[in-house]
Amino acid sequence: MSIIEVRNIAKKYGCREILRNISFDAASGDCVGIVGANGCGKSTLLKILSGALRPSGGTLRYKGENPLAHKAFFGRYIGYVPQENPLFDNLTALDNLKLWYCDSRHSLKDDIKNGVIADFGIDRYLKTTVRNLSGGMKKRLSIACAIAKDPIVLILDEPGASLDIVCKEDIKKYMRRYLAGGGTIIIASHEEGELSVCTKMYLMNGGVLGALPSDTRLSDLIGRMGGINA
Repeated sequence: MSIIEVRNIAKKYGCREILRNISFDAASGDCVGIVGANGCGKSTLLKILSGALRPSGGTLRYKGENPLAHKAFFGRYIGYVPQENPLFDNLTALDNLKLWYCDSRHSLKDDIKNGVIADFGIDRYLKTTVRNLSGGMKKRLSIACAIAKDPIVLILDEPGASLDIVCKEDIKKYMRRYLAGGGTIIIASHEEGELSVCTKMYLMNGGVLGALPSDTRLSDLIGRMGGINA
């Protein structure tokens, strides 16, 4: 059974067409990888799938439901980690976590001791203001916040970009654990390690999404990447 059904999603700004008839499915345990040149439309698609942006056309279904008809749906079932920092820079790591855990069924205290917060090493920086955290720790904290409500789908936009090898490995390990627990991931990435986790791969080119073999290497795609959209 598909957790995600995407059908003919389109996005236009005036006469400019950013996405054209995007369609794919993903089931529990699937990791959908989307690759493509910068500006090809990957981030626009992920924003639509996360509820941060409305499409110009097409339909979305999460477990058979239309999330566009229920404003609270995305917040309950989707965890989204954008490229840009979604955290409050003037608050501590702990205060950011409290905001995300305020209506979660999980115990923040327990997760600090034994959950992903401890696994990511965030527990050592709880009293540190976000602006003083390293890029890698900000990304770990962003993921911890995104999964606070135990979402069924995790959407990651270039999570390993500009991070050191240790942080990239931590993210990859967590992705595998999340999938093993029955979650579904949609990720835009240029990292071979992250893409090695994917069960499905797609190339975004000029706002059009095309299927690729799941074992495709980025080096094989260089000549096929092109087109600036958004």
